Amino acid sequence: MKNDCGKGHAAALFTIAVWGTTFISTKVLLQAFQPVEILFIRFTLGLAALCLVCPRRMKGVTKGQELVFAGAGLCGVCLYYLLENIALTYTLASNVGVILSVIPFFTAALSHLFLKEERPGAGFYLGFAVAMAGISLISFSGSKLKLNPVGDLLSLLAALIWACYVILTRKISAWGWPTVLTTRRTFFWGLLWMVPTLFFFDCRLGLERFADPVYLGNLIFLGFGASAVCFVTWNLAVKLLGPVKTSVYTYLAPVITVAASVLILHEPITPLAALGAALTLAGLLLSQGKGLLKKEEGKKGTGEETAL
Repeated sequence: MKNDCGKGHAAALFTIAVWGTTFISTKVLLQAFQPVEILFIRFTLGLAALCLVCPRRMKGVTKGQELVFAGAGLCGVCLYYLLENIALTYTLASNVGVILSVIPFFTAALSHLFLKEERPGAGFYLGFAVAMAGISLISFSGSKLKLNPVGDLLSLLAALIWACYVILTRKISAWGWPTVLTTRRTFFWGLLWMVPTLFFFDCRLGLERFADPVYLGNLIFLGFGASAVCFVTWNLAVKLLGPVKTSVYTYLAPVITVAASVLILHEPITPLAALGAALTLAGLLLSQGKGLLKKEEGKKGTGEETAL
């Protein structure tokens, strides 16, 4: 059990470490690609990679299970990224970064409501408050707070959508199929949901863009690394740790982004951003502490108590 928990924490940490650097690749690709094009290409590459790694078919999927896979693809592959990208066109990136940090809070609420597995304890809420303070310092360091109702609400909706994806992933993991196979099926449904959106944006074939080694390299990184590998490791973490403990690792995304900006783009780090990173790490540790979850009340002595 301890070994599984260790693997889960390592998988979650690895995933966020990679996802925290994807902004660099996305920033480069936006010079030649539309946001929807980047999403469609990266998940197509990711699906292809997973099919090569594990080509065998999933057998015995019921209609009800297929609906859950379709929901996971809609939430985690299609809607979340579309809402996030659209939100960035209406509001500041700093606003989006802070608002998306409520993902663990939404995940905890939905998990307790629908899965009956976890109940947030005092350590979770304390860690949430500390991490939010740290992320706010990182996001608004050197910039002014400027609210935009449309963009901010879209960001909040994106956070809720990702929490739904985590809950669906937890449900899928209980069915016993290998994580690679379930992730592959989720990608398939996500791409199906994404196809109609291609007609609403200025998308084109533009094969000459793939001849550029910089664009091609970044697409490969996003498709194989950030999509194929990281969605598998994220879903594995959800399976081993549970939705709440895994989602808490999203606090680290802004910290990874700052570190990547300093190391790769050679951008300066402000004292407020450094303090924010320290607070965020402290919030993560508090949220992962023993007080994170409470067992369900009213089930004591019945053998139905649940815990991670």
